[in-house]
Amino acid sequence: MELSNIKIEVERLSNILGKAEGCLDLGELSARIEDLNQLISESIFWDNSVIYYQTLQEIESLKAKKKQYQRSHFILEEIKAALELLELSADEELLQEAQINLTQLQQELETFEIEQLLSDTCDQKAAFLTITAEVGGLDAEDWSSMLLRMYHRWAVNHNHKVYLVEESEGDLIGLKCATLQIIGRYAYGLLKSEQGTHRVIRISPFSSNRRKQHTCLATVEVSPILDESVDFEIPGKDLEITYCVHRGNVNRTEVWVRLVHIPTGISVFSNQERSIMQNKEKALAILKSKLFAIALAQGVQQVEEIQPRQIKSLSNKLIREYILHPDTKVKDLRTNVETPAAAEVLNGKIDLFLKAYLQQRNQTTSVTQEGLDNFK
Repeated sequence: MELSNIKIEVERLSNILGKAEGCLDLGELSARIEDLNQLISESIFWDNSVIYYQTLQEIESLKAKKKQYQRSHFILEEIKAALELLELSADEELLQEAQINLTQLQQELETFEIEQLLSDTCDQKAAFLTITAEVGGLDAEDWSSMLLRMYHRWAVNHNHKVYLVEESEGDLIGLKCATLQIIGRYAYGLLKSEQGTHRVIRISPFSSNRRKQHTCLATVEVSPILDESVDFEIPGKDLEITYCVHRGNVNRTEVWVRLVHIPTGISVFSNQERSIMQNKEKALAILKSKLFAIALAQGVQQVEEIQPRQIKSLSNKLIREYILHPDTKVKDLRTNVETPAAAEVLNGKIDLFLKAYLQQRNQTTSVTQEGLDNFK
């Protein structure tokens, strides 16, 4: 990037950072952190576990926002100082350093812009993400494994911790179903836009006719991971539990647990933990997460209030199409945002779709081409 273009981009990012400072109001933010720290120093604070977890979560969130702003401001000043020196004398090494810092600042502020659109109750929570192969046989199972890799890459690129909770392998290749546990701030708020059916159109690697296009589907479900601050319990009488112990080899005994919520028929599965008890706990966490998301959608507070007949799975709605042949294109069918960079999208670069969905959902200004270019 030429020096003149760097200057233009620095001016743009300075304006965004100025807006960020206005939104955050660092003085009020610091005062709020101080008030919360004072609260947790009082002995009565520890008597209520719900208040305890809610308060600690708020403190962590406020500190992270403050740290993010301070880091971005420091990087911006570093770039401005480098530009002043480059005006006096050309220095290729200093120019490269300024470009690296500029890229980092762009990423920091893009994250800030997205987070400003996340204000729902559970948006800051971690998430369970389940991928299920649907129509398409072997191709659908292969497609599910490609989506699993895409979301895993996205989580890693955002410095989230990601774990495979359960995995049901396909008949010959790929996956019938798999669930990821993604731990990081705003994981649920960002990924909730991915819930729905994802369709791929490509030349099947399993077909003898290498000229015919093949279409297959996979569904994605996303739900928030609940912590102790959420009072949401499932009555034991409503659970059907199936255990299995399979001694596959001398090195590892395979154990799995399946839970079914009888009133709704929702079933979950866990097989990645070392013991039946651990798999039961994980399966119960996933089930509670899914039922809580349904309760939120229905506007009720407790699991007993969920109306099974009113459950409409959002995962059945077609939300995105991935065309891999003859040309490449990925298009979100809700926002009409599209990109020809299908390989990059499948490598985890899905932020342009996440931001466009959040903007549409919050009825903000539609995404401009300039905005999309910044995400590519």
